[in-house]
Amino acid sequence: MGIKIEQQHNSQRQKETSFDISAILTKEITLFGTSFSSKKKEQWYAELSILLKSGIDLRSGLELLADTQKKEKDQELMSSMLSQLVAGSSFSDILKQNKNFTDYEYYAIKIGEQTGQQAQIAFELSEFYKRKNELRREIISALTYPIIVMCTALLVIAFMLKYVVPIFVDIFKQNKVDLPGITEAIISFSNFVSDNSWLLLGSILVGVTAMIFISKKKWYRKILGKIQLRLPILGNYFQRIYMAQFTQAVSLLTMAKVPLVDSIDLVKNMINFYPLQEGLHKTRDLVLVGGSLSSAFAQHSIFDKKMIAMIRVAEETNQTEFIFQRLNEQYNQQVKHQSQVISNVLNPLLTIGVGIIVGVILIAMYLPMFRLSSVIG
Repeated sequence: MGIKIEQQHNSQRQKETSFDISAILTKEITLFGTSFSSKKKEQWYAELSILLKSGIDLRSGLELLADTQKKEKDQELMSSMLSQLVAGSSFSDILKQNKNFTDYEYYAIKIGEQTGQQAQIAFELSEFYKRKNELRREIISALTYPIIVMCTALLVIAFMLKYVVPIFVDIFKQNKVDLPGITEAIISFSNFVSDNSWLLLGSILVGVTAMIFISKKKWYRKILGKIQLRLPILGNYFQRIYMAQFTQAVSLLTMAKVPLVDSIDLVKNMINFYPLQEGLHKTRDLVLVGGSLSSAFAQHSIFDKKMIAMIRVAEETNQTEFIFQRLNEQYNQQVKHQSQVISNVLNPLLTIGVGIIVGVILIAMYLPMFRLSSVIG
């Protein structure tokens, strides 16, 4: 029997009773988190699931988990949760009031309390964080080397422009050597960077601040989303990442017997990616007026043909939960594969790019040296 989520029309009532889960998935895929990290949650939910399945009540389970925590902050967190549970608060309300847990976890645990499936929900949350952590490791692994190469390249170029180029300039001026065009261009750029270093640094800081300020604006997210999807190679990669997050969230909600329309509405607010949010919003409207989910998905390019075909199968066989689980596994595998491909492609390209830039600077400096040697000769 599904759990019906009532639609709230009164804004004040909605604020008090609905689940405000906007930007949840954005937090889930960022590199920074609360003290009770995703890695800890993966293990914590897994252990809680095992304890509950073995017949231990929730209070005893939390006591055992509190004793296993190594860090003092985690021990205090468990003790606080246990105290609230003893005082009569429900487990879901305890999670809702604690900033270390998201509304997504609160909603999932609340469903577990209502259906008597707390152990299974805890297991699914453990799997949720396991897959999310794996995805994060894949992304970090793919981007670590390129970022290191780019930072090293910038430092090398800055050092050459700041210290190496001026040495050559002094030599050329002393010997009154005519400079080639490429050398004059490098020297001009070096002088510009040297004379305006503070201005450039200030511009970067202002730019970063402005980006943070407008990052939540709808128009900015709309433009950024379109740019992300149209990037060569990376566009498909970004799409797969958000599809993996989407199918993972829907899989958990449908497993908990949440109606599919309500699941879409919730996930729409969880994923801070405008093209997907727009697609889900229109999909929900079409489904509410009687359209099928697969036909609604087919009208938006963010959903690929494979997903649409699988959803059509799910509608015909009533295997929605299973289909979304399989889709999530496939998308995770694709993200993993694309991470390796991107890493393998970007690494040599960046290395070649750095070599070309350094080579151009060296050639620009050494061309006048040949003229200088001929003059001296």
